[in-house]
Amino acid sequence: GQFVESGGGLVQPGGSLSLSCEASGFTLDLDYYAIAWFRQAPGKEREGVVCMYSKVSGGATYYVDSAKGRFTITRGNNKNTVYLQMNSLKPEDTAVYYCAAADSGYGCYSQGINKLDFDSWGQGTQVTVSS
Repeated sequence: GQFVESGGGLVQPGGSLSLSCEASGFTLDLDYYAIAWFRQAPGKEREGVVCMYSKVSGGATYYVDSAKGRFTITRGNNKNTVYLQMNSLKPEDTAVYYCAAADSGYGCYSQGINKLDFDSWGQGTQVTVSS
């Protein structure tokens, strides 16, 4: 399966963006899938930003330190969409943002997010934070 991300763009520091991620070609059953948002800045490795455990694993969320208090992951009412609300954006948040799902239900750990566990990805949406 794949995802279609949208909502990226250019925003000034301190501004907000809401990214959307819609599953395409499959049903995103968050009872069993883990879902995460990643980002990749130029010249850097793709890093996990936030991860939502599968519901059967408790449905908790994990945020990397840089995202805590600023980013929020939520599920859409149609159950096939996931959102990332980003507030108080900083220039260092500039990156291509990807959503991904792990049908194993794994990928979110107390120590971090393991991108190797995620097997469905979107094409990414560019977020640029600049004045």
